[in-house]
Amino acid sequence: MKNKIFIKLLATFGAVIILFSVIMGSVFITTFRKHNIDINRKSMEDKAVSIADTLSSFQANQGKKGGGYGAYLRFLDDLAMAEVWIVDRDLNIFTQGLKRHFNNEASQTKNYDQLPENAEKIVDKVFSGEITYGEEFSSLIGDSTITVGAPIWNNRKVVGAVLIHSPVSGIDESVKQGLTAVLIGCAAALFVAGIAAAWMSYRFTRPLSLMKETAVLLSEGDYSAKNNIDLKDEIGQLAKTMDILSDRLKIAEEEQENLNKMRNDFITNISHELRTPIAVLRGSVELLSDKTVSDPQEVEEYLNQMLSESKHLERLVNDLLELSRLQDIGFHLRTESLNLCDVIKDSVRAGRRQADSKQIEIVTELPEQECSVTGDYDRLRQSLLILLDNAVKFSSIHDRIEVSLLCKEGFYITVRDYGSGISDEDLPYIFDRFHKSSDKENQGGTGLGLAIASEIIKRHNGSISAERMEQGTTFTIFLPDNTANIINQ
Repeated sequence: MKNKIFIKLLATFGAVIILFSVIMGSVFITTFRKHNIDINRKSMEDKAVSIADTLSSFQANQGKKGGGYGAYLRFLDDLAMAEVWIVDRDLNIFTQGLKRHFNNEASQTKNYDQLPENAEKIVDKVFSGEITYGEEFSSLIGDSTITVGAPIWNNRKVVGAVLIHSPVSGIDESVKQGLTAVLIGCAAALFVAGIAAAWMSYRFTRPLSLMKETAVLLSEGDYSAKNNIDLKDEIGQLAKTMDILSDRLKIAEEEQENLNKMRNDFITNISHELRTPIAVLRGSVELLSDKTVSDPQEVEEYLNQMLSESKHLERLVNDLLELSRLQDIGFHLRTESLNLCDVIKDSVRAGRRQADSKQIEIVTELPEQECSVTGDYDRLRQSLLILLDNAVKFSSIHDRIEVSLLCKEGFYITVRDYGSGISDEDLPYIFDRFHKSSDKENQGGTGLGLAIASEIIKRHNGSISAERMEQGTTFTIFLPDNTANIINQ
């Protein structure tokens, strides 16, 4: 009883087969009995007509000498293989002395004063010239009986009736024998069908059992569990859907693990990033508060260090807030139709202030025609400034930075520097939060700039990538032609 569906299916198949057998047996009994009765009646009608024709012939030749009447009547039951009555209009029933009886002479007769009502109707129909049929004489004969009546003619006048009675018991016996054969056949069919039903039920429930086991494993967190059921029906489709669900749950689990790792790394990084400036500020304040440092020049140095650390802390907090806003699904960009050339020129103009301090030249290569897109002007400018700041930071004095715009099935903005470049180990992680190289040029960085630039471009339904060159690095921003589908959610 562990597999309830299997038992239910088996019981259903068995009930259907039994019901089919009962219906088939009932139909067989009714049809077979009726068919046998019809055949027997036809045979009796032929005999009754034959006997009636013979007696009519005797009646037509009653004036001639000849014998055979008595012998014919004596052996009439044997010839007909049934009980034969000869009935006149007065319902006198006799089996011999027909000539004398029809001449109103004495004869050996039997008279039934009270026949069943319907029996009299059969006799009346025969005397009207019809060949009739019924079962109304059963009560007189004492058994279920079929009666066939045929008229005896004399000079176009019915002078008598031939009634042949045949018991139905023989037909019922044939029906019982036929029914026995049907029951044996049904039993054999039930046995074979039971085996087939058990096999089909097993084939139906086995995949369900496997899917149940897989579902239990999935509920326990084992997302590597698979059904591995190869069927072309609905069960197979359900099994494949569960396998797809298993794969997606596995991916979701890995993504959740990555998110947890990122969250832990974020907490670790932010704690580290905040701890350093706070520790410096606290130490400086304690020294100044305890009057440990009293020399004006040293005091000024500590105050400058405190100002620098507070600026770094402010920049870190602002970058965190900026990145948090960009990653918030409720944050919306302020979109408008703009010219990318204007955004690049404005960004380069702002970036030259820092580049001039290292005597770095920023060269632009822009198309003459307008490059109109829909986007947030300030955010696109911010992302370009982050790339320019990064390029200036890792470039040497008198280096060169190249900024270009290419319009080809979209817009490609490249920022190329010839600085120290990015190591192969760092390249896959440069757009992650708090990831920063250990180079001395990046000691003041927060590790959030490229992450912010990446989020801004993603919001514009674009992409950003970095490529390590033989000398320096090339950052590429891609924006599609149709930037109307900006991600604002």
